[in-house]
Amino acid sequence: MISHAVPASGARTGRAGAFGGFLTRWALLASVAGGLAVFAAFPPLDVWPLAAAGPALLVIALTGRSLRGSFCCGLVFGLALFVPLLSWLINVAWYAWGALALALAVIFAILVIGQRLLLVLPFWPAAVAAWWVAAEALRDRWPFAFPWGRLAMSQSVAPDVRWVAVGGAPLLSFLVALTGAMAARAVLCYLGGSGWRSRGSAGAGLAAVVTAGLVLAGGLLPVDPTAGAPAATVAAIQGDVPRARNLPQQLNDSEVTQNHAAATLKLAAAVKAGRLPAPDLVIWPENSTGTDPREDPSIYTEIAGAVAAAGTPILVGEVLSNPQRNVGQLWVPGVGPTTIYVKRQLVPFGEYIPFRGLISKFSSLPSLQPVNFTPGHKAVVFDVGPIRLGDVICYEVGFDDLVRSEVNAGANLLALQSNDADFEIDGQLGETEQQTAMARIRAVESDRAVVYASTTGESSIIAPDGAVIEQSGVWRQAILDARVPLVSYRTLADRIGAWPEYVLVLLTVLALGWAVLTLRRRRNLPDVSGV
Repeated sequence: MISHAVPASGARTGRAGAFGGFLTRWALLASVAGGLAVFAAFPPLDVWPLAAAGPALLVIALTGRSLRGSFCCGLVFGLALFVPLLSWLINVAWYAWGALALALAVIFAILVIGQRLLLVLPFWPAAVAAWWVAAEALRDRWPFAFPWGRLAMSQSVAPDVRWVAVGGAPLLSFLVALTGAMAARAVLCYLGGSGWRSRGSAGAGLAAVVTAGLVLAGGLLPVDPTAGAPAATVAAIQGDVPRARNLPQQLNDSEVTQNHAAATLKLAAAVKAGRLPAPDLVIWPENSTGTDPREDPSIYTEIAGAVAAAGTPILVGEVLSNPQRNVGQLWVPGVGPTTIYVKRQLVPFGEYIPFRGLISKFSSLPSLQPVNFTPGHKAVVFDVGPIRLGDVICYEVGFDDLVRSEVNAGANLLALQSNDADFEIDGQLGETEQQTAMARIRAVESDRAVVYASTTGESSIIAPDGAVIEQSGVWRQAILDARVPLVSYRTLADRIGAWPEYVLVLLTVLALGWAVLTLRRRRNLPDVSGV
């Protein structure tokens, strides 16, 4: 129940104010601890059980808070989560890091007011868990589509990760948050003064343990039927780029392309010498060339020479001009460049400037990207013998619908092309490790092997069960080579699509309406005048 007692005397006011201030400080500390717990669940720390501790601590912090106090708790939780989680952005610009983390924290804080209202409901643990899915769904789409920090994406090495093959990332986020909410309910029952010996506290504790056990039991789900599937040998080329803070120097187009061509020639030599099996397909990363090969004969010749030496198709990450597009293009020996996949989900402030007209009135930021990239609009599957390759480019791995659309279009193998050089200066590996975790979750979700090729690392070849078969280091040239299954089976998650998310969002909206009506019936709307 949301309420605030109003003292009747000055002395009582002083005592109540002091006690309220004490509770507020503890609520803010619990909120900070919750945000840090969720951060620690992600790479590079990867302490996945803490993903449930974060929602639990936030519920405890919100209990008894006003709406304004709930906003404050949500704000410090969001800052404690997003500031360290996105620290790799400092390699781009400190103000980009600060602005994005602050924006995400403010949005989270506003949404937390809704979670506070849900605590008046008798079934609030389930409502709170659905709220997390709704909050993540909004952040994935608005105001500029940024999916980092989803609870599900912290579970790549956890037993419960297999739930994503049943209901996708939204279902796993719901289950992680539900585990935390049930734990918070048990703690609140105990703190209510009844102690663990009372029937209510004991029942709440048992319910929390059972919930955690059922969620972790997801590791027993038989969701990767790869037996009997055909197989193919694939290779990922990590050519490396100049290690420099100056972006034009770092992405020197001719040198980057030469590096990837040289590594491919080494692969061809190793195959000829019998040290490596001949690959059926080779994957180069995003931005293997930042110059349109159609407009630069030297770049075209470099790529064509590598394709001829390899004697097998190569998926090349390119930037095409007129219009400017970020693409993966399949080069075939004796044929040259063929089918292209155009990146659909562009990076805000990297490949396009959101709210360009508004921002240009008070900032020169839009000049960093004078012309927005043109996005693609459809899934593309590359046919390479028995391989039907679906491609997503870097940032796109965070979006459920994009990966799912490639599988539903018929892909039996997934490629993730990425350029992580901007974020790895000074040993910052958070972005690439977080992206690797997402790739592992996508493998489990769709029961597909994933070939993750990055310019600077860490490139990986990932099995359909999420296990890493091969992995490179960073800031080095590397050749990854592995035989992977080509699975055509579609998981339940891919067949039902976004419906789990839609249903959970709808239930959250209905629960919020119920909470508001409940409060009105009680004529006890929360005081928003203080913390």
